[in-house]
Amino acid sequence: MLTKYLYVFFISMVPLVELRGAIPIGTVGLGLPMIPTYITAVVGNMIPVPILYLFARRVLEWGQDKPLIGKPCTFFMTKGKRGGEKLQATAGRGLFMALLLFVGIPLPGTGAWTGTLAASLLDMDFKSSVLACMGGVLLAGVIMGLASSGVLGVAGAVFAR
Repeated sequence: MLTKYLYVFFISMVPLVELRGAIPIGTVGLGLPMIPTYITAVVGNMIPVPILYLFARRVLEWGQDKPLIGKPCTFFMTKGKRGGEKLQATAGRGLFMALLLFVGIPLPGTGAWTGTLAASLLDMDFKSSVLACMGGVLLAGVIMGLASSGVLGVAGAVFAR
């Protein structure tokens, strides 16, 4: 049983998959109860956030002029800056809520990893970015939990099979 929760925990730490994949895998695939799966996935998804905020920008800036990793680092810096500027222009003073919704709506490419990188590139303060990502992760977890249990209709039926 502990092994199954460790699967959920580590799956929720993986970029792109995050808790959006960990909750359906835990509840539907592994047959775990919803609440402990939700808590495990939220904790696993949030562990990388402070580390990403503090170091991702530095690593990308450092790697931009390196031979093997220069192009990907430049790509992610450019994409992150453009996405962050677009988010900031749309949100204005409501950047905290925009980041929370960006992380919380479970669409491809909008998770805690991407949101934290955008917050870092926008020079959003540490506390606000972590709290916005936490709120977004909690929201995404509720949405994925409802979808996994079939409450959301068609999406739930797809996950349940």
